[in-house]
Amino acid sequence: MKVVIMAGGTGTRFWPLSVNEKPKQFLSLINKKTMLQQTYNRFRKWLPEEKIYIVTSEEYATLVKEQLAIPHKQLILEPLQRDTGPCVTLTALTFLKENDNEVFAAVPSDHYFPDDDSIFELFKLAETTAKSDLSIVTLGIKPDRPETGYGYIQAEQNRDYMGQVLRVKKFIEKPCKQKAEELLKAEDVYWNSGIFIWKPSTIAYYMKQHQLQIYESITRFLNGSVYEYSNLPKVSVDYAIIEKAETIFTIPANIHWDDVGNWTALERLLKKDDEINVLQGNIHVLSTENCIIKSEDKKTIVIGAEDLIIASTKDGLLVCHKSMEQNIKTILKEIEDANE
Repeated sequence: MKVVIMAGGTGTRFWPLSVNEKPKQFLSLINKKTMLQQTYNRFRKWLPEEKIYIVTSEEYATLVKEQLAIPHKQLILEPLQRDTGPCVTLTALTFLKENDNEVFAAVPSDHYFPDDDSIFELFKLAETTAKSDLSIVTLGIKPDRPETGYGYIQAEQNRDYMGQVLRVKKFIEKPCKQKAEELLKAEDVYWNSGIFIWKPSTIAYYMKQHQLQIYESITRFLNGSVYEYSNLPKVSVDYAIIEKAETIFTIPANIHWDDVGNWTALERLLKKDDEINVLQGNIHVLSTENCIIKSEDKKTIVIGAEDLIIASTKDGLLVCHKSMEQNIKTILKEIEDANE
């Protein structure tokens, strides 16, 4: 089995720390290693280096090489960012062009989970399942809170492969708070981890079935038509094929997993002070509680704040109520559109 680490996103929900020039996967968010380095090292413990690939955009190739001692041949580079649908399709067709149909795991670069041997056993089980014709496997995480920022998987009751593999019944979009609380109580409902295990030929089959334009454009791109990528739509792999696939399974994973996708994720991974604040930088607080405060470049004093995210870097200042965090990406898009 190979592992392909997806490291091409811009991480806008971590603005202003994460910016286009250096997005969050290249930052040290929870310890001294960057998210990309942590993810690579986690799999390097289990796999030889020639089995680990990085797929990213061309503009981030230098950042990858600065952080990882990885051969250039194990970099799969997109000319432009087009979300995870084109990303995994380019990866699969690159392998198939080399007559390589080995199962691979597509893993986001910004996820946290411990490097425990029991987790790799789940990947090996997923590999066995994915070898079956047209099978896609994902790891499902049992929810421990009513999370509105993740998609969910509802699995069927029948289990296969030593009682550990479930057929997926349906995918559930990111829910409202009330729906998330209901899902927390349900049996055989899991967070969609965004970790997928499959054969390249399986991706090629489903892309031809459901996203023929993307499949044909990337095929032409790999045959030398360099302008094809600019015509590709931005589409997630979930929407492109996962929600449409006929044979998809999930393996329940009872692990400490986290999608480090936004500021509030730091509360679950970093130490808090007595007032439940997460503080990073030269920060002084008074009568302040349940805040996340990050300052890169200046002394910061916060007085009388509650439930806020405050982040100051050379690129900008963010002051946001935690309950409004999902709007960071929205307002940045509005600013970008207004400047075009």
